[in-house]
Amino acid sequence: MTLMQIARQVAESQKTGQEMDKITLAYPSLSVEEAYVIQRLSIDSMISEDNKMIGWKMGLTSKAKQQQVGVGEAIYGRLTKSMELTTQVINVKEFIHPRVEPEFAFLIKEELKGDHITANEVWPAIDCVFLALEVIDSRYRNFSFTLSDVIADNASSAKILLGNQRFSPYHTDWAKASVSLYHNGRKEKKGTGAAILDHPINSIVELVKMINREGLTVKPGMVVLVGAITDAVAVQSGDVVVADYGELGKLRLTIRE
Repeated sequence: MTLMQIARQVAESQKTGQEMDKITLAYPSLSVEEAYVIQRLSIDSMISEDNKMIGWKMGLTSKAKQQQVGVGEAIYGRLTKSMELTTQVINVKEFIHPRVEPEFAFLIKEELKGDHITANEVWPAIDCVFLALEVIDSRYRNFSFTLSDVIADNASSAKILLGNQRFSPYHTDWAKASVSLYHNGRKEKKGTGAAILDHPINSIVELVKMINREGLTVKPGMVVLVGAITDAVAVQSGDVVVADYGELGKLRLTIRE
């Protein structure tokens, strides 16, 4: 089976919400580089006039997240328009293994590129920051995968919810900004932006360097999800997840059937 054929299989699983065996069961030697090709091909097949690429996401940027899924390397994925939630409600039937995690989303106003970019060059290119929730959903059976598998599956990207408030990138120290994640009224997780590569700005720097290997850049108008502040909580129908960012505000997501 070619990488294109595997990419079509992954794309179909993402579209239909039908789980699949992890790719490395049949192709145990699948490399990270090949996995990123599969990711690109599968997302390219979904791009249309109504579903354009809107940004990037970083994954596995915290030790808690790496331990949760059993890998030890940061990865990236692609975001498209269809992933952006317009309401604070999701239908559990659209997912296989839905989990929710709190994030920050950075809106970029100037192109970011190159493998020598620094944080000082990234700051002036940021338009604003949003509070965000990401719904992740591995398409693999039993939520079991290797690093190459999760990369091929677009870093488990599914849906994103952005807050309505736009914050200046200089509004607060994003490494110290904290969030408490409540699941059905119970406080399940707590963390700060420092969990994201010590500071969220470092996540954008790493993203730019990583996609530079593919000759790609972060375009003006794109959103970057910099990585989970805490590990994720698994959700099912009837659940309510609230991310409390203190003085910055709250985000709420209801899961229905």
